[in-house]
Amino acid sequence: MKILVTGASGLLGANVALEAAKAGHMVVGVSGSKTLRTDAFTALTVDLLDETALRGLVERVRPEWVIHCAALADLEACEKQPGLARRLNGEVPGILAETCRKGGARQKPARLLHVSTDAVFDGVKGSYAETDDPNPLSVYAETKLAGERAVAAADPDALIARVNLFGFSPGGNRSLGEFFLYNLMEGKPLKGFTDVYFCPLLVNDIAGIFFKMLELELAGLYHVFSSECVSKYDFGVRIAGRFGLDAGLIEPISFEEFGLSVARSPNLTMVIHKLSTALGEPTPALSPMIERFWELFQSGYPRELSGIVLGFDL
Repeated sequence: MKILVTGASGLLGANVALEAAKAGHMVVGVSGSKTLRTDAFTALTVDLLDETALRGLVERVRPEWVIHCAALADLEACEKQPGLARRLNGEVPGILAETCRKGGARQKPARLLHVSTDAVFDGVKGSYAETDDPNPLSVYAETKLAGERAVAAADPDALIARVNLFGFSPGGNRSLGEFFLYNLMEGKPLKGFTDVYFCPLLVNDIAGIFFKMLELELAGLYHVFSSECVSKYDFGVRIAGRFGLDAGLIEPISFEEFGLSVARSPNLTMVIHKLSTALGEPTPALSPMIERFWELFQSGYPRELSGIVLGFDL
């Protein structure tokens, strides 16, 4: 398949592009401002906020699948720049969905998989299914929900995948897994929330699940999460245990004690029955994913990943 991956300089996009290339797909990875350097896939720099450039990108590449990972994902940045967040997170996905659905004179319609987030929920009750009503607490969450709705309105056959993820990023500082790993390796004390629950998937495993979903021609909204949910404190302890690091450096704390600048959702446990039924198997549990995270580290993957984006060097 020919796959267009947006956000290819970020945590999710870079890993999805590399995993797709390793799986034998023809991949075009797009970044917004950072320069990509890799032989693994074709790299382009395109301003997705330029509607003409965005529509022209799909016409130019003529992909069969588009995996839209690009977003303004920094919560504080979204609060400071709500207009930018609305454009990139809320409006661009709808334009992309419309463009994929219509195709063009030289292009058949493309299948779109749009990536969203568990943060669309307020985290009050937990065990959220796709049928539960969202209640976003931040600009980031509000704009991501707007993006979901724009995609669904523009292309009912598009896939919308809500995710929570960890893994290695080109800059080495984008995931909770990296936060715990690198701070513990340096012997730094840090805090872990005992009352914030999530169901993260290793980004490399998410990529494989995305490909299966597209191969099965699924459509609509899916929760793409681990079959196991843990507190962020427990997640850090398990990272420490596999890497042989001192879990005692992680101080258990309540997120309410910590005083976060942007509201977070405390209980983001998720129901994945719809996805596991469609795939015919459950999504991975945490232990095998942490094992793969450790194996990737041992193989030098973080340095390989950092090398595809100019300006990053681990």
